Amino acid sequence: MSVSPFSLSQQHICLIQASWHAPLVKSLIDHFFKQAATHGLAAEQVDTVTVPGSLEMPLQAKLRAKTGQYDAILLAGLITDGGIYRHEFVAQAVLNSVMQVQLEQEVPIIYAVLTPHHFHEHEAHSDFFAEHLKTKGEETADALQQTLACCAQAASLSVA
Repeated sequence: MSVSPFSLSQQHICLIQASWHAPLVKSLIDHFFKQAATHGLAAEQVDTVTVPGSLEMPLQAKLRAKTGQYDAILLAGLITDGGIYRHEFVAQAVLNSVMQVQLEQEVPIIYAVLTPHHFHEHEAHSDFFAEHLKTKGEETADALQQTLACCAQAASLSVA
């Protein structure tokens, strides 16, 4: 028996993106949309929210999830080392908060917030991460499709 792949053509998605490292995050998002189109998702089905940084993502994810308008939420950002604090603390706080929102609100959250070690804003690192984020964007679209397919399957089990 052949199972047809789950289409994203009827899904409504909220994309929350951090504005820090915007050109690199844009690379991920551009490739997300390119790959998501192969799963039936059109750009018009995605509402985009831009926040200053990754720490602002969990609250926005919760506010959007509570509306009941979205089938899934996608977070896109880059948390790098440097500044006055360790990026591991920020990354852990964001991830823990997002997981709590996902479980409480029962809305899948696709987490495309990367936390590279030893990121430096010079051409070699920027070029490397721009290329790496292309792949991550494609993987994010695939993860969205697979996650929503699993949610649809689980919903059909509870109806039966």
